[in-house]
Amino acid sequence: METLMAGGSNPYIGLGLDESGNWIPGTPRVLSLLSSVLERSIRGNEKLLAGLRIKDGITPFHGTKQPSLDVRQYVERIFRYCKCSNSCFVVAIIYIDRFLQRIDAYLTSLNVHRLLITTVLVAAKFMDDQCYNNAYYAKVGGVSTEELNRLEMKLLFDLDFQLHVTTEVFNKYWLKIQQEGDAAGTAQRPKNERVAGNRRGRPL
Repeated sequence: METLMAGGSNPYIGLGLDESGNWIPGTPRVLSLLSSVLERSIRGNEKLLAGLRIKDGITPFHGTKQPSLDVRQYVERIFRYCKCSNSCFVVAIIYIDRFLQRIDAYLTSLNVHRLLITTVLVAAKFMDDQCYNNAYYAKVGGVSTEELNRLEMKLLFDLDFQLHVTTEVFNKYWLKIQQEGDAAGTAQRPKNERVAGNRRGRPL
């Protein structure tokens, strides 16, 4: 099994967990890392689409215009009001990655918000002991309950209801999120270096 433990440090502290696996109060670092990864992926994808002069395929997750909340604000809103476990956000990224691979699409500013609220909802239902209902998530996410219901079913069917995430896969993604998030927050990539999401628009 792959491990993220290095030098005796706790690799999960960014998830808001201490050495004993108990929750640490406050906003977990995973939210800022996750936001950085998604934002950089979106910038890279939209630059690529503009350079190639092509339009991304329209999916039910696409809006007609970019929402007023940016990715970081939206992620923090979901965390604040939905109160799902911090691990759900990592699993949500895994679901987004799988979904984009299945439908061969790009992550952009027009679909990231609906993908986030839907994948976090599905992750919370699958992983957490308690979860708010779709109507509550829809209100938090700024969509109607009917739309969120449709998005949830679209996601589930496109994923073939394959929602299980192994420890190895979770660790791999969490390590990648840390690496990509730190890189986005501390340094600017050279212009000729490919950004996260280069694999047909996927975030990692």
